[in-house]
Formats: sequence, structure tokens, C-alpha cells
Amino acid sequence: MYLIAGLGNPGLSYKKTRHNAGFQALDVLAARHGVRVKTKGFSALYGEGRIGTERVILMKPQTYMNLSGDAVQSLMHFYKLAPDRLIVLYDDIDLPIGSLRIRANGSAGSHNGMRSVISCVGSEAFARIRIGVGKDESILLRDYVLKRPSKAEQQALNEVFEHAADAAELIVAGRIGDAQMQYNKKHEKNRSVSIDGRSDKE
Repeated sequence: MYLIAGLGNPGLSYKKTRHNAGFQALDVLAARHGVRVKTKGFSALYGEGRIGTERVILMKPQTYMNLSGDAVQSLMHFYKLAPDRLIVLYDDIDLPIGSLRIRANGSAGSHNGMRSVISCVGSEAFARIRIGVGKDESILLRDYVLKRPSKAEQQALNEVFEHAADAAELIVAGRIGDAQMQYNKKHEKNRSVSIDGRSDKE
């Protein structure tokens, strides 16, 4: 079994903000496989299903971002899962909008939600799918991530949510190397979308 967690903040005011990219990518994955992420418990919304022959739990922590690890650890403990059976999808300001990076392990970087997950799980040895949302140095980081993207940015993000779901499927199938080769390299070549909706190479 795999536990796949999309990170974000609960509530309508946060819906489709940049910081909720993990929730949005998880929604794409859930829709593909008919998983209803509606069950309440463990400080999360979660649902059970299958990806291929593998049993999966898809979850959205409801603790707010900075305490995401509490919910993740609770479900992992209940289902007796080791860290290598965890996959986390989340937004990353250090990646251009519309880019994707897949890693088998590593630190949290500047992401407070991932810091919480690593602290609560007690390990960095789990897969993560980082979804680029870019950044704007002219405004406070908190204000930037808690705002909704522009129309052009959202179009780029919608595409990368599909690719994030593809990558999660490959990881569940035991093919994280294939996911990295296909999507990390693909998105290195992509043009990022700037705040005003133009390419950064225009």
C-alpha cells in the first residue's frame, strides 16, 4: 500500500491558491482512479482505492500547511506504513511555474509543510513531487502563495497537475527512475510563465 498526500490548506478561501497545488494535483489523481477523498479522520480527508494492482490511500491534511505532518504520520501509523510507502505532492516556490521535480528523498528546503512531514515521519526517505509555482520578490512570500494564479499561470499549472499525477502512478508502479527521467528532464526545457502571463524568455 502507498499513502499519497497532497499538501494544502483547507477552506474555500484557500481553494486554488498557489499553496494548494498539492491538493489540486491530488484531485486529478483521485478523479482518474475513482477515489473519493471524502472520509474524515486523522485530521485529514482521505479515500482508499487502487492504482493498477496497488492499494492506495489518497489524503489531504486538514491541519493547515504548517502542521501537515501530524495528519500524515497518523495515517501512516494506523496503516503501519514505512516511509518508503509515502508520496507527497506539494508546491515549490523555488521552481518556475509549470515545472516539476521528482525526488526519491531529500530535505524540506524552504517548505514548512514538508518540514512538518519530515519531522513527524522521522525520515527524509520518501518520494516527493514538487510542483513549481514560482515566486515574486516584489511581494511578501505569504501573500504570494496564498493568492490565486493568473489565467496564464493556471493553464500552465493545470498541465503540470496532470504530469504530477502521471509521475505518482509511475512511482506506485515502482518506476520512480522513469518518472524522474520523463518529467524532470521534460520540465527543464519548458518555458516558465511570469507573473504577467508572458514567458520569461519573451
